[in-house]
Amino acid sequence: MAVHIDDALVRRLVAEQFPQWSELPVRAVMPGGWDNRTFRLGDDLLIRLPSSAAYAEQVAKEQQWLPRLAPSLPLAIPTPVTLGQPSQDYPWHWSVYCWLDGEPATSSPVADLSEFASSLGHFLAALHRIGASRGPSSGQHNLHRGGPLRIYDAETRQAIAALKGQIDDKAATVVWESALESMWQRPPVWVHGDISPGNLLVKAGHLNAVIDFGQLGVGDPACDLAIAWTFFDAERREAFRDTLCFDDSTWVRGRGWAALWKALIVASGLVVTNATEAAQAPRTFRAILADARV
Repeated sequence: MAVHIDDALVRRLVAEQFPQWSELPVRAVMPGGWDNRTFRLGDDLLIRLPSSAAYAEQVAKEQQWLPRLAPSLPLAIPTPVTLGQPSQDYPWHWSVYCWLDGEPATSSPVADLSEFASSLGHFLAALHRIGASRGPSSGQHNLHRGGPLRIYDAETRQAIAALKGQIDDKAATVVWESALESMWQRPPVWVHGDISPGNLLVKAGHLNAVIDFGQLGVGDPACDLAIAWTFFDAERREAFRDTLCFDDSTWVRGRGWAALWKALIVASGLVVTNATEAAQAPRTFRAILADARV
């Protein structure tokens, strides 16, 4: 079901359900999100609406778990204020959050990228330490982030075949098959599931907040390591790695996630994505092969 989400829709929803805020200005946050559409409400609030039914169940998950995770984390994360209800104009639940200061790392200058990498690593280490026994296991709700890589085996091989002649398909297959050789053998941990520059807010040159927990779940933390190849160079990758106590197999699976998520299926056109990710895919693939020494 396609829903046109714009400022006018948000103003109607707010007026109907939260009249105390009906006089506050509404303006879209740019660049716009993919899974959700985001709007600023006044100076202190943010509204987040799933863009399709595929992402609608993430709302309740964020409302339930983000307040429980926040006290144990060293950086700010979204704070739910209230839950919006489905209406005649909009068929799914939606959220109101506190506004978080900062600009995405895709567009805001970082003062010291090594410090940034370490800060992110410490954030993830803290997230992974939080008790996860009652958290949601990986599944369709988070596109299987934290689950076994093998669920994406057929899709990845299809992407490699589609890119034959454009990439070193044999090297790509080696990286992918190496990632498939191991699984997370420890208790599942919390995973963000979409650690990408667009979800990392920078303020005054430093990492200030981590946003967009729609892919939140519990499982294998390797999926949270993809940014090591999608955003960091070799030096910053080591700074990131030094903050996280994982064995080599987990990092090999992280390369597999990066190869799948940011390189192969994006470059091959198997998924529709934004221009930034499409442009990034070749560089990510080269970084993966160089790091794997394939």
